Amino acid sequence: MLALIEAAGWPIWPLIIASVMALAIIFERSYTLRRPLVIPANLLDQVIVNLRQHGPNPDLLRALSEGSPLGRILVAGIRNIGTSRELMKESLEEAGRAVAHDLERYLMALGTIASVAPLMGLLGTVVGMVEIFGSQSPTGGNPAALAHGISVALYNTAFGLIVAIPSMIFYRFYRGRVDAYLVEMEQQAVRLVDIVHSERK
Repeated sequence: MLALIEAAGWPIWPLIIASVMALAIIFERSYTLRRPLVIPANLLDQVIVNLRQHGPNPDLLRALSEGSPLGRILVAGIRNIGTSRELMKESLEEAGRAVAHDLERYLMALGTIASVAPLMGLLGTVVGMVEIFGSQSPTGGNPAALAHGISVALYNTAFGLIVAIPSMIFYRFYRGRVDAYLVEMEQQAVRLVDIVHSERK
């Protein structure tokens, strides 16, 4: 590995840093965006049963807000349970925007790494080409410098793609997962509004 880094030259170091950051984001998002943590099974049904039995008590609100992103959205609706349908929906939408921001955390950084990594590899390619042309002289070229320039150019191009391709795949994957979660949470929030206001009539 050290030999490869030496052969790739200094332009490889920004790519190594980017790859470490991308791996950290991928592992963190894979843990954080698990479905049981975001949308626990049957949470809305349990909330409705609890509301019918005990009303909007502080223990329920605290447990929901600390339990999951869906719980945080439902808490916003429960706190406005005595207001009009429109006001309740507005509070749910506001909480949904905050939850969406949290679910999308670090995804912009991952997308940026996926976009910039090939450019970093291209920078390494340019540096390698400069070394290749710099090794040429009217009396002949230096084979060692020529070989080093070629290795810098090729290793950086390859490593840039190695970093960018998985980063883009996981970025798209997590974006799709977050969008699906948000749609489902919106549906459950609307269901809460419908149930609450139908029972008030």
